[in-house]
Amino acid sequence: MSAEGASLYSRKNPFRATLTVNRRLTLSGSEKETRHFEISLGDSGLQYEVGDSLGVFPENDPALVGRILDTLGYSGGEIVSNPAGAQVPIREALLKDFVITEPSKQLLAAVAEKDSSAEFLKDLLDPSVKTTLDDYLWGRDVLDPLLEFTAARFTPEEFVPLLRKLQPRLYSIASSQKVVGGQVHLTIAIVRYTSYDRPRTGVASSFLAERAEGEGRVPVFTHTAKNFRVPEDPATDMIMVGPGTGIAPFRAMLQERQVTGATGRNWLFFGEQRSASDFFYRDEFEKYQADGVLSKFDTAFSRDQAFKIYVQHRVLEHAAELYDWFENGACFFICGDAARMAKDVDAALHEVVQKAGGKTPEQAVEYIDALKKAKRYRKDVY
Repeated sequence: MSAEGASLYSRKNPFRATLTVNRRLTLSGSEKETRHFEISLGDSGLQYEVGDSLGVFPENDPALVGRILDTLGYSGGEIVSNPAGAQVPIREALLKDFVITEPSKQLLAAVAEKDSSAEFLKDLLDPSVKTTLDDYLWGRDVLDPLLEFTAARFTPEEFVPLLRKLQPRLYSIASSQKVVGGQVHLTIAIVRYTSYDRPRTGVASSFLAERAEGEGRVPVFTHTAKNFRVPEDPATDMIMVGPGTGIAPFRAMLQERQVTGATGRNWLFFGEQRSASDFFYRDEFEKYQADGVLSKFDTAFSRDQAFKIYVQHRVLEHAAELYDWFENGACFFICGDAARMAKDVDAALHEVVQKAGGKTPEQAVEYIDALKKAKRYRKDVY
C-alpha cells in the first residue's frame, strides 16, 4: 500500500502531528547545528516506507512577520485572502501562507514602480540577467526592500498578492516504521546566518528547532519515493553514501535491514567536518558494526587533518573492493547535496570502474549507466 494511500491525510489535508523529541546532534566545537527530531503520527494512519520523505508545512518567524507589519504600518488584523481564497487576518496569512524569506519578482517589480530609487530592479528582473538577480536576492527577505525603498508602500490587499505561496518542505525519513511504529524521525541541519546586519534563519528548520512544540503543531504528510527503496531481495548487498544530513535514509535502511533479518552486506560512507563534534548517530552505527548489520563503515571528516578528505576520496581508496561488490550485484545509494557532492561521488565511481575494472572512460560510462538502468544506482539528492 502506498504511504499516501494508507490514510485520510495527504498534502492537501495534512495531519497535525506532535513533535516529541528535539535533540541537537552536533556537539560543542561544531560550526553547524544539526538536530534529530521525532514526530508522533498519533492516530493518523499515516504509513511510510524506508526511503520516503516527510512533508512539513512550516510557519514563518513571528518576529519577521511583526517587523514587516510594523514597516508597512499594518495592525495585523486587516483581513486579506490567503492562497486558498479564505479570508484571514494578515498576520496569520504572513505566518502560515506566504513566503517572506525571499522577495518575489512581483514584489520587486511593484517596489520599482512605487519608488524611483528602485528603478534598477527592473533591469535585474530581465530574464537575460538571472545571475545578477540571484546575487541581489541572496541573503535578502521581504523586509529588506521595504526598509530600503521607503516610498514603496502598499495596502494589505495590494501586498499579499505580491507574495508567493509558502510550500511544504520534504525531508528524508530517518527511521523504519517497522522499528518506531507511530513515530517518524528526521535529521535536519538548522539554517542560521547573518546578512545585511540581520540574523536570518531557514523557515522550516527554525520552525522545528524553535517553534514547533505543542500538541498538533506540525502539519505533515508522507511522500512516497518508490525509486529509493531497500533491495527487494534481502540477500542483495548495499553500498550507501550519505554525508551530513544525507545520512537520514541510511539510518532508516539499517534499522529495516536489521529488523527484517536481511542477509545482504551493508557498507556505509559518512562524512562531516569533525569527528569530535559532527559524528551523527555514532553509537548507533558502532552498534550496527558490533552486531554485524554494518559490514563496512568508512568515515570522512574533512577538517580533522590539514588537507580536506571527503566521501568521494574514501570511495576511491576502496576502488578494488567497491568494484568487487558491484560485480557481485550490490546496489548503490547516495543521498545529500546534488550540486557538488553527488557529482563528485559519481565522478569517483567512474574512476573506480576504470581503475579496478580495467575499463576505458567510455566503458566506465556504459558500466555506470547500466547500473542506473538496472535500478542498482539510486539517488535521493537535493
